[in-house]
Amino acid sequence: MSATVTTQLVEAPVETAARGTGLLRTALHSRRLIAGLCIVGFFVLLGVIGPLLLGNPNLISTDRAASPSAAHWFGTTDIGQDVFSQTVVGTRATLEIGAAAGLVATVISVIIGIGGGYAGGWVDEILALLSNVALVIPTLPLVIVVAAFVKNTGLLPTIFVIAMTTWAASARVLRGQTLSIRNRDYVLASKALGEPVWRIVLVEILPNELPIIVSQFLFSMIFAILAQAGLAFLGLQSPDLLTWGNTLYFAQNAEALSSGDWWWFAPPGLCIALLGAGLALINFGLDELLNPRLRVYREPRGRRANKVSPVAGTETQQ
Repeated sequence: MSATVTTQLVEAPVETAARGTGLLRTALHSRRLIAGLCIVGFFVLLGVIGPLLLGNPNLISTDRAASPSAAHWFGTTDIGQDVFSQTVVGTRATLEIGAAAGLVATVISVIIGIGGGYAGGWVDEILALLSNVALVIPTLPLVIVVAAFVKNTGLLPTIFVIAMTTWAASARVLRGQTLSIRNRDYVLASKALGEPVWRIVLVEILPNELPIIVSQFLFSMIFAILAQAGLAFLGLQSPDLLTWGNTLYFAQNAEALSSGDWWWFAPPGLCIALLGAGLALINFGLDELLNPRLRVYREPRGRRANKVSPVAGTETQQ
């Protein structure tokens, strides 16, 4: 009996270490995850370090509507402002709005979705009704209407407006998953042992929904960045807040497209597209990493010896 217990105790850490090694190997071999992390990491470094190295992006020079050159890498605006400086400095506010709005929307969806799904009864019915009503209203028009009502949409109001209008879909997904998990054996066993509700939710239910939560956060962040750019492009964001969307707004007001000043609107537009693609690649890579059904094991080279032939049933040496 003691030998059996000792063998199980020895095999448990080995199995855990092997599982961790397999996840790390899968992450290192996931091209989508690595590419997404590189793209998003580049923009994070640009947003953190870039504004410290550049001067005031609103300075006006005599080079008006100048095309890209050694003096102005991305050209200048119609009043002589450097587009490169505006693009780099606008990275920080754009990332802050995207990350903060995505985080707040995810927290709201977790509280409403998991809380209502586990509580059940009239609490679940009220929260589900609230989610369904929010889902019926188109998200982007709702964001535009709320932003127009708030009027002075600076950094915090923009985060609040986007977050409060984008949580419903995630909450509905989490509620459905919670309704499935709350009746499983390990949850029922925790209830029978008298575990408190907060521990059951945080320890038994929440970790099993972590892949969904991470995926919803990344997609909420993508939507927040696009929504912020749309609000700024429509003139519903404070012009004092320098973001990629505001750069597009000023370029549109100055008719940069019709005048051929492509260098004014192309850099922020490409940055928005690249950042959204990077976040999507991270989401796809993490989904493959965290979901065992999507995980593909790639055997290292040189370790295919002593395999059993599927036809003859004999070992083959390579």
